[in-house]
Amino acid sequence: MALSRNRKRRAEVLERPEYGWIWKPLLTLVIVYLVVCLGLGIWWSQRPGDIVTADAADTPSPVRGLATVTALEGVVETLLDKPGGLLSNDVFPPGLWLDNMPSWEGGVLDQARVMAAALPDLSGQTPAALEDAQAALNADRGDWLYPGAERRYAKAVGALQGYQDALAQSTVSGFVGDGKPLAAWLNASARHFQRQTQHLLANVDDPDALRELGVSDAELPEATPWFRIDNVFYTARGEAWAFTQLLRATRRDYADLIASADAGELWERLIAELELAQRRVWSPVILNGSGFGLFANHSLVLANHTQAVAELARSLAARVQDVTVSRPEPSPAKAADQQTTDQPAAGQAVKGPDTPDAAKAQNGEAPAPSSAAPDAAGPEAATPEATGKTGAH
Repeated sequence: MALSRNRKRRAEVLERPEYGWIWKPLLTLVIVYLVVCLGLGIWWSQRPGDIVTADAADTPSPVRGLATVTALEGVVETLLDKPGGLLSNDVFPPGLWLDNMPSWEGGVLDQARVMAAALPDLSGQTPAALEDAQAALNADRGDWLYPGAERRYAKAVGALQGYQDALAQSTVSGFVGDGKPLAAWLNASARHFQRQTQHLLANVDDPDALRELGVSDAELPEATPWFRIDNVFYTARGEAWAFTQLLRATRRDYADLIASADAGELWERLIAELELAQRRVWSPVILNGSGFGLFANHSLVLANHTQAVAELARSLAARVQDVTVSRPEPSPAKAADQQTTDQPAAGQAVKGPDTPDAAKAQNGEAPAPSSAAPDAAGPEAATPEATGKTGAH
């Protein structure tokens, strides 16, 4: 009997194995996965650095429009190449759990679309590359089905790269020197920041602060739910970052126009206000306090900056609107290169004089007087005049 019971017990053990040990490695894998997702989320949420530095912005562009197109291309490339890539259309963690960086991407994309829409007027023409870039940038950033938002934005980068190469090789003319399209772009960006100000102030439950800003409760949109306050905040910061890069680039392209309009100081103030709007937030969450209470009101602080940005952009637009400058002369470096190509190569025989006057000059004799008028000048002697206000090139 005992031997029979032992055999039955062994059969039950073989038929019903114990799985209690499996939950330990599974729990370990889940913990490791969550820690990795947390680390990636923190890394992917870091704001990218500037693509147009303040030092580079002080250098005039060799071709008007080259710096602006290059900056727009860099802004769109940043959305694709930053840590984590484009997060707005992620369907898996950790990108699915993040909302601050996707909101920042939305703000950057808004400013990129504004500039892409302004490029045809700034260039004075409508090349196919600019139309393709604008159409590609209008794609929904949350689209993840093939071809997806990334592929369409990469197509926009390729179109801008082609137009940039055409500008660099002078196969297309540079941007026009008219201030009207530049003012239209500034006014369009000002409207975007004014709208961001309205959304930020809708989250402020402080009537005194609203009165100081000259805002009425009736003018504000519906209040944002508390769990989306940080989305509005980071969307405005994304627009501020992209607008900063584009302003620095346009300052290089329109240095002469800005100088003619006496708008250099105003331009610097606008960039400084945008930099203040992008200062580091030390709080782990976006707070919505009031007054001098225990908690700060991040929405109210940023709304002060975005409102100032909108007002300065409108002032700049009014300053440059009626200013027109001529196309810049070829740079001395290009002229020197052209002169070098015109000279004979080393060791090459120099062709002798073909005209009698040249032969007399070579022999030391005085050439015959020319019948041409003494005040006749070639094309290089003519100085282009600008309509409206003109700037020194």
